[in-house]
This record gives sequence, structure tokens and C-alpha cells, in this order.
Amino acid sequence: MEHLLGREWEIVPAGGATGEAFIALNDEQKLFLKRNSSPFLAVLSAEGIVPKLVWTKRMENGDVITAQHWLNGRELSQKEMNGPHVAKLLRKIHQSKPLLNMLERLGKFPLMPENILDHIENNIDSEIRSLSIVQKALEFLRHNISEIDCDEKVVCHCDVNHNNWLISNTDELYLIDWDGAMIADPAIDLGMLLYSYVPRESWKHWLKRYGVNLDDHLEQRMKWHMISQTILSIQWHKTKKRIEEMNEWIQNLDCILE
Repeated sequence: MEHLLGREWEIVPAGGATGEAFIALNDEQKLFLKRNSSPFLAVLSAEGIVPKLVWTKRMENGDVITAQHWLNGRELSQKEMNGPHVAKLLRKIHQSKPLLNMLERLGKFPLMPENILDHIENNIDSEIRSLSIVQKALEFLRHNISEIDCDEKVVCHCDVNHNNWLISNTDELYLIDWDGAMIADPAIDLGMLLYSYVPRESWKHWLKRYGVNLDDHLEQRMKWHMISQTILSIQWHKTKKRIEEMNEWIQNLDCILE
């Protein structure tokens, strides 16, 4: 990768699960490099949702390298997720036609509740399935699946935890890590964010900032999707042998079902 930039640049791994991200350094210049990013990145950059894309280059072996401006800033704290800037940016994402058009061009089809339930049924193991709280959750999903129809399908990030929200030193907010983006009911993102970070008594106010009113139908959709995501998180942490985190998600599931 060094020959893309020249010998004056130092390139070091940026960490992360995939090992495909790097930091390029040259005096005070700093770039974030990633191998084989989705073409979706260019649209996210143009919409101001991720740090600016500087260039895209194809290597001789066919790999595509993207370079973005390095963001001098920090992750949002859990408390800051309750702020108006988060609601505003998430609304912008959910309303973006360019983002939706690009995912459709990349072959994404809307994710339906039936797809989610099938995926859960086929991917949780017998040990997780045997837990009484998981059995209760699965029964809720099956029983209420016909009640959560939603005609609105938008681009959902699907992992809106506070570690993926970055704020620059000049107060510009970005949402990063778009590898799991889907076309789906916006309640997927809204449910995860509200259940994780916003006190229940503040939901109505937060959603008003986002641009919708809290009604029974939206609340039911958020609950359904939060339960489905929680079951999958329990299984994911078990697979990764992160037992302490798995048990925390099991406790979360119990609270959601109350």
C-alpha cells in the first residue's frame, strides 16, 4: 500500500476486527485508509454523514483503497446520545434518497420482519433457545409479527451504539461503520438507540426532535426490533465466548419484555 502514497508516508494498522483499516501519517497530515470499502462510502461522504472521502484508488491486485480525512475528535458519550444533534443526523440519514438509491443499486432489498424472524430461528443454538427468557422473547416475536407492518423503508445503520458516533473538535457529528447497513423499518435504529440511551420518559421528546410522534404502533415496532436484535446479540456474544456481555444482554432482554 505504501507505493500509493510515497515513501514519505508511514502506514500503520488502525485496529478493528477486519484488519482492513490503516492510518497514513506524513508530518501533520493524517489519512484514514480502508481496503475494499463499499461504494456506499462515496455517497455517505457526499451527504456529510462520514468524514470526507479524499480519494479512491484501485490497486494492481484489484483491491480498492479509500482515503478519508482523519477526524480530530472523539466518540460520543452514552449521555450525549440523548442530545438533539443525534436525532437530527439520524433523521437526515433516514430521509436520504441518495443513500436509499445507492443501496438499491448495490442489490439490497428491504429487510422484512419475516426475514429477521427466520434468521433468528435458524441461527440461535439449542443452549440459547432453551433459556426461558429467550423462549418468551421468541413467542413475543411470533405473536406480534403481524402487528408491526411498516410501509416506510429507509436506510438503517443497524448498529447505532455510541462508539460509532464521532464528534469533531469543531462540533461536526458523524456516524461511521456502515458495513451492516440495510433497507428496513426505521424503528430498527430508533428502538436500539432509545432503549439503550434514552430514559423512557424522554422518548416522546427525543422523537419529536427526530421528527415523529410516539404512538402505540411505533412503540410496538421498536420493541419488536429491539427484542430481535437482543436475541441475536446474545448469540453473537456466546459465539465469541464473551460470557459476561452475553449475560448482560440476557438481563436486557428481561427488562425489555417487562
